[in-house]
Amino acid sequence: MAKRLFDVLFALIAIALTLPILLIAGVVIWAHDRHPPIYAGIRVGRFDRDFRMLKLRTMIPDAHSVGGTSTSASDSRLTPLGAALRRFKLDELPQFWNVLKGDMSLVGPRPNVRAGGVDRYTSEERKLLLVRPGITDLASIVFSDEGEILRDSPDPDALYDAVIRPWKNRLALLYVEHRSFSLDLVLVGLTILSFLSKEAALRAIDSILERWDASDDLRESCTRCSPPPIGVPPGQVA
Repeated sequence: MAKRLFDVLFALIAIALTLPILLIAGVVIWAHDRHPPIYAGIRVGRFDRDFRMLKLRTMIPDAHSVGGTSTSASDSRLTPLGAALRRFKLDELPQFWNVLKGDMSLVGPRPNVRAGGVDRYTSEERKLLLVRPGITDLASIVFSDEGEILRDSPDPDALYDAVIRPWKNRLALLYVEHRSFSLDLVLVGLTILSFLSKEAALRAIDSILERWDASDDLRESCTRCSPPPIGVPPGQVA
């Protein structure tokens, strides 16, 4: 009950404060190519139910028909404004509406597509569908530069599966195991901190992982002192 109340109140305040940004960005996006500025992509939510996740459109119209699901910073489908919106996470502002509707929460595992995403989950990864997906979580902070990690890759989807998915979903499963309202408050605070000092946010996350007795390889991957290593998705036999 406390989590849902916090979600609704935070989302209402966020929508009120960011409405001018959304309106200005929406007009600029529309003026660029005369196509709708809001993208409603199908994602898989709690209990394996599909929903439409809203974003400010950062790509050319019908981008989904000419490329994969993972987006690198060098993706030719990105518009100039779209690249800037992604860099500062402004494209995700419309998701506060998803939070109001109850499709998403402020904190939770990031929602995935079905084809090429959830359909490939191991039985262990499917535990992520027990909770509402969120706007932010541990992995959103650790891998906030996902586009840069995938930059210039000839196959961003394959690279994502190799070096991001294994660690991202292990972090998400730890969140599901240890979730609490107090943890949500901490992660919202760390998300804000990460915009000011990602290093400080990563140190705080490492302290959390240490308390949870997370494995050394997971903790090392989350320091981001080097490129994420190749890993194995949770529940998949190496």
